[in-house]
Amino acid sequence: MGCVGEAGLPGKALAAVAWGWRPMRGADLPAVSAIAAAVHPAHPESDAVFAERLRLAPSGCLMLEIGGLPAGYVLAHPWHRKRPPALNTLLGTLPRSAEVLYLHDIALLPAARGTGAGGEAIRQLAATAGRLPMALVALGGTQGFWRRQGFGVVPEPALEAVLRRYDPEAHYMEKPPG
Repeated sequence: MGCVGEAGLPGKALAAVAWGWRPMRGADLPAVSAIAAAVHPAHPESDAVFAERLRLAPSGCLMLEIGGLPAGYVLAHPWHRKRPPALNTLLGTLPRSAEVLYLHDIALLPAARGTGAGGEAIRQLAATAGRLPMALVALGGTQGFWRRQGFGVVPEPALEAVLRRYDPEAHYMEKPPG
């Protein structure tokens, strides 16, 4: 299955095309991999990582479609507070007593940006998180988006070395529940 952009849907034409998030399925994983490669070329992750996140936390995995074509995805899972997992690493299991819903990744193809899809994904994940705060690592240049979604930087000197492995300007951020 092709993705938006490959199918000839120019960005301006998308305003009239229906978009929506739906639960991710195993059959979506090739599209997830293609979108990840297009959106995050400096932060590659193996297909096994995507498949494991879907297997461990299906309620936190969403697929964005625009006009019936894949245009983005979200991967989130229960996790430990202030302990983001390393990129391209299998988790094995989820914690029994999760402290946050960790937003592992959101990736939107350029054609999906500015549509409101990112904010809608966060609203849907907040419902999944329930009483748990949400957490993520914001890579350079994305803090403004995350602040608009209700996330704030959580200073934690012990995380500095881990965050630098993500990006020189990465920040750990959390959003309170509710």
